[in-house]
Amino acid sequence: MKHASFRAAATTALLLAVLGALIFFLLPKYWVFLVTAVFIVGIALQSLGLVTGRTGMISLCQMSFAGVGAWVTGYLNLIGAPGGLAVWMLIGGLAAVPVGIAIGLPALRLRGINLAIVTLGFAAAFDTVLATITFPGQTTFTQVVRPEAFDSDKGYFLFVLLTYGVIAVVLEFVSRSRLGAAWLAVRHSERAAAANGISIPRAKLSAFAISAFISGISGGLLAGYLGTLVSENFSMMQSLALFAVATMAGAHFALGAIAGGMMIVLFPELLRRLNLPQDVGNVFFALGAVQALSTGETIAETWMRLARKLRPTRAVEAATAAGSLPDKTSHPAGIALEVRDLTVRYGTVTALDKVNLKVPAGTVVGLVGPNGAGKSTLVDAIAGFLYRYDGSILLNGSPLEAISATSRSKLGIRRTWQTTRIAPELRVGEYIRLAAGPISESELESLLAWFGCPGPETLISTVDVGTRRLLDVAGAVASRAPVILLDEPAAGVSYDEALKLGERIAAIPETFGSAVLLIEHDMDLVRRACSAITVFDFGRVIAAGAPAAVLDMPVVQKAYMGVEFEEAAE
Repeated sequence: MKHASFRAAATTALLLAVLGALIFFLLPKYWVFLVTAVFIVGIALQSLGLVTGRTGMISLCQMSFAGVGAWVTGYLNLIGAPGGLAVWMLIGGLAAVPVGIAIGLPALRLRGINLAIVTLGFAAAFDTVLATITFPGQTTFTQVVRPEAFDSDKGYFLFVLLTYGVIAVVLEFVSRSRLGAAWLAVRHSERAAAANGISIPRAKLSAFAISAFISGISGGLLAGYLGTLVSENFSMMQSLALFAVATMAGAHFALGAIAGGMMIVLFPELLRRLNLPQDVGNVFFALGAVQALSTGETIAETWMRLARKLRPTRAVEAATAAGSLPDKTSHPAGIALEVRDLTVRYGTVTALDKVNLKVPAGTVVGLVGPNGAGKSTLVDAIAGFLYRYDGSILLNGSPLEAISATSRSKLGIRRTWQTTRIAPELRVGEYIRLAAGPISESELESLLAWFGCPGPETLISTVDVGTRRLLDVAGAVASRAPVILLDEPAAGVSYDEALKLGERIAAIPETFGSAVLLIEHDMDLVRRACSAITVFDFGRVIAAGAPAAVLDMPVVQKAYMGVEFEEAAE
């Protein structure tokens, strides 16, 4: 995975170097000056792409963060602080971080339009503040001093390009780290991310903090670019335009951020040369953003998809085993998971009524029952996604009450979902590492081969639903948690594949040391995988024991298979 990060970063750096050389040597001075603004805006777009594109949150106040960085840069320039612009813009970026965290706090509880309103309100408030104060040096026309070695317009272009490249390369590494994978997981499903032990508050606040830092740097660069600044450079409308372009271009990609910068900077110049009103640009941007949202594909993603088609096609092969899987992790003997008198009510409806269930260590226990019997409610309660219930749930003898889903995951309860919730932007290896934590390359390849999954570098968006279900199970198993909850893992899998999956599930306790609670409708899979089953109906346990004996019980056949007692007796 590290080699892939280095390759991606090296490719980004090389492309930027080639593009910078072409611009520097081939374009006239005026166009170099304009393209410098393209990359400054591109940096602001990268910061916004981190929040919106990678983490799935809405920020309509990104230029406010840039304004904080620009104001601090202007002030440091005015007082003649040491270090020059390179240091001043970093300090300006750091000054924007606490503001970003403060704006990120509502994101812990708000989503969608509600979060958009909060961030837009901050942008409006920042507009009001800027209207009552002036930027340092604005009234005296004190120019922000550029670095001595990059004082000319062409020189400053190189300085901005270098800054853009450093940020793009660092973000490339971060995006392929566990933190970057956590951002994508939060964007795709917060519940699934929490089930993998990801701290949702930490992921969201880190995204806003880093985003504000980068945006603050862009404000400092803009101060050096223009010399003096006015409040209109950071208005609420500028933030709205930035969001529309980021959504359309795909600003979480370095290529998309450059494309967005060209739209914001060069498109108005094109309209001016065509003698068209500048407001026409807003219409095009709005239409482009709507198109991107409706198709689910940004400009950058379209370009990358077309580029992949031009490459030589290679079949996706399953990873070959690099030796046998390591010995299982030992867990305490006895009862791994115990549910005592668990009762869940939704108003006057009782979803679970004094449910008792035991999953001994080293076993696979099946949980079956008709739709609406309460199986998913039980899994949610065990995994920590229900805030209130009566009774108790114990992991290796320790109660889990008042412990969050994220903390329960870290303690050793992992789950899968009825519908796959893996972020499709991740690669197979990135997802397994996100779910499992530290895992060696050889163990990763052996695990994938054991489940018959594709190789670590395969994009999850390119594999079918059945394979994604296998990856769900593989990720949970790789964590070697004391208890794994598998919620209908065979959904979307063919019959033959389901039987093979049953064999793999049956081997999980011996191979990985995890006890398994399997929720499944496929009775052939249940018989093959489970040493014991518990049957639910209307939120109550109606039978428990060995699969063959339990499934032959008349009460089970009536509840689960719709067979009457008289028919069962015959």
